[in-house]
Amino acid sequence: MNLAPFWSAARRAIASIGLFSGVINLLTLTGSLYMLQVYDRILVSRSIPTLVALLSLVVILFVIQALLEIVRQRLFNRLARVLDQQIAASMFRASVMSQLRPGGRSADNAPMRDLESLRTFITGPGPGALFDLPWVPFYLAVCFIFHPYLGWLTLGGAILVIGIVVIGEFRARALSQPVNITAIQRQSVVEGGQKNAEILATMNLSRRMEQLFIQANVKFGNAFQKTIDSSGAFSAVVRGIRVLLQSAVLSLAAYLAIRQEISGGTIIATSILASRALAPLDAVVSQWRQFVAARQAAGRIRQTLETAAVVEPETSLPAPTQSLTVEKVSLAPPGVEQPLIVDIDFAAKAGEGIGVIGPSGSGKTTLLRGIAGVWPVTSGKITLDNAPLDQYTSETLGASVSYMPQDVHLLSGTIAQNIARFEPDAPDDRIIRAAELANVHDLILKFPQGYDTPIGDMGVKLSAGQRQRIGLARALYGDPFLVILDEPYSNLDAAGDAALTQALLSIKARGGIFILVAHRISALAHVGKVLAIRDGKQTAFGPRDAVLARMSGGNGGGGGSAVPVPAATNTPQTMLKVVRDAEA
Repeated sequence: MNLAPFWSAARRAIASIGLFSGVINLLTLTGSLYMLQVYDRILVSRSIPTLVALLSLVVILFVIQALLEIVRQRLFNRLARVLDQQIAASMFRASVMSQLRPGGRSADNAPMRDLESLRTFITGPGPGALFDLPWVPFYLAVCFIFHPYLGWLTLGGAILVIGIVVIGEFRARALSQPVNITAIQRQSVVEGGQKNAEILATMNLSRRMEQLFIQANVKFGNAFQKTIDSSGAFSAVVRGIRVLLQSAVLSLAAYLAIRQEISGGTIIATSILASRALAPLDAVVSQWRQFVAARQAAGRIRQTLETAAVVEPETSLPAPTQSLTVEKVSLAPPGVEQPLIVDIDFAAKAGEGIGVIGPSGSGKTTLLRGIAGVWPVTSGKITLDNAPLDQYTSETLGASVSYMPQDVHLLSGTIAQNIARFEPDAPDDRIIRAAELANVHDLILKFPQGYDTPIGDMGVKLSAGQRQRIGLARALYGDPFLVILDEPYSNLDAAGDAALTQALLSIKARGGIFILVAHRISALAHVGKVLAIRDGKQTAFGPRDAVLARMSGGNGGGGGSAVPVPAATNTPQTMLKVVRDAEA
């Protein structure tokens, strides 16, 4: 994605923050210099007007410092807001796409959590401490100006603190990995319990799942405890060194004052200044855990943006209208080396319907996901009108290819919004046409608010059959050229069966192509060709009657065109038996 606007705004914000930080740190000397003047001048001269004038000046300088700190914090807040606006959409897309990767469901919101972690850090006290760090040498230089011994003592304390910080960094890196691993394992158990709540409640698994969670939670707690104990120990040591150093500087300054090498006011001024010199280091150590978490989140965000980037073709091809070709395609889920389907080869023309049959686990759903563009092919190619899928823009491909999975999930919104795929300003006539094609228009009108009825999260207010039929209307919305249906009859009643049959006929009539995984004879009755798959391999493809007859005769090998059979074998009873035998 194009982050140029963010980096441009970030550079301006960082330059402004650096400028304000410089002025703030210069104004931090106000307290030390004020104490120096009080002890060395005011107490000696006993001048009340001078004290009042000096105090007034100090008040003004402190007010300016406070205002600058407010402005600096708001700049950090604006920077976090710009970052969120620039990459939040990409993080959301990555969070959604993580569901398509193996193991993605155990960390399905990780990209959004990373963004939130980084945004929280930017708006916290940590970045301000980082901008104050470069001014530590300046404070040390002033200490050297007061007296070299005071400068060396303060420098020694700073070096000691920096050494502790470096040790803490290596320690934090070593401890962070177990925390991340155990956190993911614990979250996986939680999500598994949530998604299988009904099974846990009805099969006496609740207590057992609870024990699994306790075990995962103990592992996470142990790893996390080590991390916070280590972080707390380093913070306590740094704070102790800072307090000890302040007392040591005060004692050394008093000794030098007794020897009349510095003035009395310098004692207090140096003590304050030495403490201020170590304050940024103390702040960095106290925020170290947040800093490490933000740095890790930033690294993951950078990687996520690289993997989630969608490169759109510069030339927009017209919507396909002629053909689909699947040429020697092998396909595996992202991250899996071994293909689940191998060398699938078939083609379809406008106005055709393709049925896909095979036993459970043979790779039917995997193939449909590849054709729909959900998963990329590992070899071979899938084309629409001779153009590979990645040469179409996402907008064109989304309008031309429609995929209805086995389990239809609707989004929180109204029925009309779901049918229209949440298209802004979707024409009402197109929504109603899709509903009529799915024969769900009359059913929708029976709802209290008709098409404007909210369906709840995941369509919870609808029955499985109602979700299936509205999902079919969504698949038909906009008359897509290629409609892919995975076991579309699974939750339909007789009326739904009839509606789907009419929908399939309408797709063929308008010159579209449909592909469906068929488990019912009523679906195969309207396909022209059948693709048979077993163990991820194509066993037959050709005219429906010939393929079914061939498989019924026990000849399941080969992947070429099927041999025609006598019409006498083309009966509903024979076709139904063939389908059942193929799935056995």
